[in-house]
Amino acid sequence: MDNFKYHSPTTVYFGKGQIESLSREIMDKGFKNILIVTGMSSAKKHSVFDEAVSRIKEAGARYFELSGIQPNPKIKTVYEGIRICRRDNIDLVLGIGGGSVIDTSKAIAAGAVYDGDCWDFFKKTAVCQKSLPIGCVLTLAATGTETNGNAVITHEEHVKKAALCANTLRPVFAILDPVYTFTVDEFNTAAGIVDIMTHVFEQYFSHTQACDIQDRLSEGILNVCVKYAPIVLREPQNYDVRANIMWAGTLALNGLLGVGRRGDWSSHGIGHEISAFYDISHGAGLAIIVPNWMRHVLNEETACRFADYGRSIWSANPRNSSLDIANYAIDKTRDFFNSLGMPSGLRQMGIDDSRFKEMAEGAAGNGVHLGSFIPLDKDDILSILMASL
Repeated sequence: MDNFKYHSPTTVYFGKGQIESLSREIMDKGFKNILIVTGMSSAKKHSVFDEAVSRIKEAGARYFELSGIQPNPKIKTVYEGIRICRRDNIDLVLGIGGGSVIDTSKAIAAGAVYDGDCWDFFKKTAVCQKSLPIGCVLTLAATGTETNGNAVITHEEHVKKAALCANTLRPVFAILDPVYTFTVDEFNTAAGIVDIMTHVFEQYFSHTQACDIQDRLSEGILNVCVKYAPIVLREPQNYDVRANIMWAGTLALNGLLGVGRRGDWSSHGIGHEISAFYDISHGAGLAIIVPNWMRHVLNEETACRFADYGRSIWSANPRNSSLDIANYAIDKTRDFFNSLGMPSGLRQMGIDDSRFKEMAEGAAGNGVHLGSFIPLDKDDILSILMASL
């Protein structure tokens, strides 16, 4: 295990009725002007928005609104939020929604106190050293953004989806009420679970040795996803099932699984290119890419790691060879994603190979290899994309 520093300043309020904590957070920290960032309509349709507004008024604060955040959020919406923050002296950006909403909130909070173009952070030509405080009310279990410092935004003109990572973007508080996920439809619930599992994969498939704690935590989260995913699709209002999936999403990407070792993140890199060009569901794209990434990087050196995964998650026969178990585990992963209603190929999403070369070049980063488990060049990425058709 490598040396590491871990700091998680987010206060998590988990469970039924925890929206009540919002007024206390606002009063305790003295927030006066709050920008509420929301999605297309679900927060208002299912009363989460009204409940939050009631708590804000109870705390004696004012609120302003930026709504209509779309999946794969766009930089132009971030610019609008920055404008509101500066105009109305916003001192808290409150995201009410899923990953796209909260990521947008983070980018707004970073850009509001930066003199340059917020996209500089995503281009890595500037470092995000401060931001407005961020709070969130989560309504979709998927990205883990509720307790981490990551934000992913798309620049439509550049056809680029990029990530910003900074500890200053960790929310000061996160309200996680599983009841708010009851109305998430089957497709988005399943896509969220794929995203959660892929976050674990990106950290679990590592060559760093002696990370037993991180490995057992990772396998525990994966087993929870495999256990509860089919149940939640049958019983969408089962509180305990939704609660386990929501907490799994938080733990999958709050930093604990990745400390002390080097992660990979190839599948996310490829997935971001696809959704930048075609604006498809992130989780659905990962469901297609991940099994093909697994197959592409499987060799004699990596088979042991895949075998660990196969034994721990898919109850593979321990007497079989590592390579046999690895192939079995990859097949089980693909079958599991498909059983959740996820697509098995990009053609199902209306995508052909006409822009694969551009995607491969973008994911490879102008000649820099992608990932660390098995570093990928643009030809490797192109092969994975072709296998994903």
